[in-house]
Amino acid sequence: MTQGSNFTYDELEIGQSASFSRKIERRHIHLFAAATGDVNPVHLDDDFAAESDFGETIAHGMLTGGIISAALAMSLPGPGTIYLGQSLRFRLPVKIGDTISVTLTVLEKKDRRQWVSLDCKAINQHGKLVASGTAEVIAPSEKLTLTLPPEPAFNS
Repeated sequence: MTQGSNFTYDELEIGQSASFSRKIERRHIHLFAAATGDVNPVHLDDDFAAESDFGETIAHGMLTGGIISAALAMSLPGPGTIYLGQSLRFRLPVKIGDTISVTLTVLEKKDRRQWVSLDCKAINQHGKLVASGTAEVIAPSEKLTLTLPPEPAFNS
């Protein structure tokens, strides 16, 4: 089993950064569509998508947003983080087979409520920026090191 740990509010420093990566597979797009009800054919119908401006099937923008959420929950600040909000700009489409690497950087700490602002950049395997924005979180106050549950398995 995989161990995970976090950074408490007091441990975080301005400029501190961490990364998290995920390869996007067709099943991820299908599972996102099933979970959300977003069945836009540009995400699910190869023939329709081929005629779109993108020329092929693309992932939902918020799937990339979900990877940013995972980076916050798993890397910085890590387990116990409470996600408050996100500004997000999609710059390029994410395609099946792309590996998205999210880099998070601490921008600001707000002591009164232990809120943290983080710069978020999502880059594909070609080094191209696919999304960027700023996340607001409540950082954990308690240090945690725990065994993480396994990722759920789904048949596609």
